[in-house]
Amino acid sequence: MADADGRDWPRYWDAERETRDPAERDGLILERVQAQLGYVYHGLPFYRRHYDAHGFHPDQVRSLADFTAKVPVITKAMLVADQAEHPPFGSYTPERPTGGIARIHGSSGTSGTPTMYAVSRGDWDRAGEVHAMAQWCAGVRPDDVVQVGFPFGLFFGGWGVVQGAERIGATLFPIGITDSVRHLELIERLGSTVFSATPSYAVHLLSVAEKHGFDLRANTVAHLLVGGEPGGSLPGTRRVIEDGWGAVVADAGSTSEMYPFQTNVGCEAGTGTHLFTDEVFTEIVDADDPNAAVPAGTRGAVVYTHLWRDSQPMIRFAPGDESYLADDPCPCGRTYPRLPEGVLGRLDDMLVIRGANIYPSAVDTAVRSVPGLGPEFRIRVTRPGALDEMTVEAEGDPALKPELEAALSRVLGIRVPAVLLAHGTLPETTFKARRVVDER
Repeated sequence: MADADGRDWPRYWDAERETRDPAERDGLILERVQAQLGYVYHGLPFYRRHYDAHGFHPDQVRSLADFTAKVPVITKAMLVADQAEHPPFGSYTPERPTGGIARIHGSSGTSGTPTMYAVSRGDWDRAGEVHAMAQWCAGVRPDDVVQVGFPFGLFFGGWGVVQGAERIGATLFPIGITDSVRHLELIERLGSTVFSATPSYAVHLLSVAEKHGFDLRANTVAHLLVGGEPGGSLPGTRRVIEDGWGAVVADAGSTSEMYPFQTNVGCEAGTGTHLFTDEVFTEIVDADDPNAAVPAGTRGAVVYTHLWRDSQPMIRFAPGDESYLADDPCPCGRTYPRLPEGVLGRLDDMLVIRGANIYPSAVDTAVRSVPGLGPEFRIRVTRPGALDEMTVEAEGDPALKPELEAALSRVLGIRVPAVLLAHGTLPETTFKARRVVDER
């Protein structure tokens, strides 16, 4: 595949792996599932206690269907409790991981004590290759200049971008979080060709560029690698970013517990996020019954399993996210299944408004469909009587109110009032967007 300068790069990072026959891949996945189950049951006390309490033994899994139907899930709350009882890394972490612990990261801890992540040297090295495969899928090449707008600290996200870009051989500019105008100035000064941040921050920079006279469509950025929150695969959000930047958007990332977390990644065909299921096996199950798979195309809860990681392996980890699967062919030629719209949102973010299930990501889709609105919006939830009600606040000309309310009705299936505010009224997004104000 030739780039803009005529250089001919291979289409895939690992062609054999990425185009493997799905049935053959499933056989390899089953082998790894069985090996991991044996490893965690006999080697990690957390899993031994959990499985014994549910009457499960690894010998019961003889197929991938058995795996879904018989293995109990684990949750973030269980991991947090186990780390509190067995500090600092929990009893789901081996005492002597392969090669020792190479890196320690953690959750932000904004709601309490951060969850600590310990990554063995073997897992860290393997993740570099996985992240390189993901970023190659997204369009990153050795002659790119990759500017990273994720924070560097406890948060894991930016480090995955660093790993993949370094393994590919691209030029890396890990600036992290800085003033928005400075990001845009440095893109122009350095000729950055890839920009990586959350989708909401990529949208936010559109308004910053307009305010300060930057022409994003004329700059050097050709690819945006977004993640850290839902939205990068939603058609409306992706279209706003691509049109505003004049660049291709790829959504990448799952959740910090599932490092290497770029095993969900979009390709240049824009068909959603490919799932590297031979690295992290991904299931979509009934939201009320995690041992019941749902068919492709049906929305349900996401469940992840590490197939290779030995330090803090997650086996059927349910992060509380919702999505749906597709397994039809992708024009890019990769044979992995996909999440056509990425992660749609968190199940616990769902609002029930007059009997309708509403996700912030759906409101995002409606807002992005109305030209002329600013990048920020906010959902206010109240309970004036027996039922919850919501109002959507957006920035723009008050004349757009009927059009926004029509879009909300079309996407959400219920009537939702809108309030139009002056541009610059709502808080600016500098990392992850916070869209819901709960006034109940």
